[in-house]
Amino acid sequence: MVDLDEALGILQNKARRAIIERLVREPHYPLQLAKQIGISQQAVMKHLGMLEKVGFVVKMKVASNKGGPPKNIYSVQQAISIRIDLGPDLFQCTQRVLPAGGPLKLSNKLSGDMVKVAEVVSGRKMIGVGEGAHHLSTISDAIEKLDRERDALIALHQQIKQRVSSTVDNDFESYEQRLMIHNILESPGSKFNFKEFARELKLGAEASEKLMDEVRVRMIRQFAERSGQFIAAPQSIELPWWAALGIDPTAEQ
Repeated sequence: MVDLDEALGILQNKARRAIIERLVREPHYPLQLAKQIGISQQAVMKHLGMLEKVGFVVKMKVASNKGGPPKNIYSVQQAISIRIDLGPDLFQCTQRVLPAGGPLKLSNKLSGDMVKVAEVVSGRKMIGVGEGAHHLSTISDAIEKLDRERDALIALHQQIKQRVSSTVDNDFESYEQRLMIHNILESPGSKFNFKEFARELKLGAEASEKLMDEVRVRMIRQFAERSGQFIAAPQSIELPWWAALGIDPTAEQ
């Protein structure tokens, strides 16, 4: 499967996007694409070569209806989803693989009316245009509703991150300290890989230990001051990230 950087590199070109847009509808010959997009067939072939190399499109040979040699026809076979969220204190760029399987298998991941739609079309090889338009409209409405909720969640995430960033700027003096905190906040539910972080910043053992101690003390002090609680533990103990982030590990998940 094409990786995220390759996918972004491919899709940044307008002509390649136009080619993919047509190929997802039905397979096309290069000459067809050249006429529809308004570029030379040579240019189309170059773009198709790049798309085929990374797996975005596949090439098949089909017999000529005029009795000539077989011709190449191209289609899209790979399914991915790319999401980019960008703003102050916000940058997420992810590639997601769409689940495989037919409608019945997909129904296990769906809810509400979408389950009914999956069940209605399950096992059928062909669906009439009128019925298909109805199902697609229902699905599009559901996707739009989910997108609006996702947009609101992303905006809320950004608002909280902005407020936390103000605290970070105020409480942590050095760039390395702030960078470490921001890295933790990117995935607050995951264990922070400090060794990898130190390696990226090219920090030696002594500098790494000092940075960890500084951040440990500041985060625990910050938590204690703003929560009205205190934490007592040997200095050698690993920093309790759940406490520093204000998360109660005994609370129900």
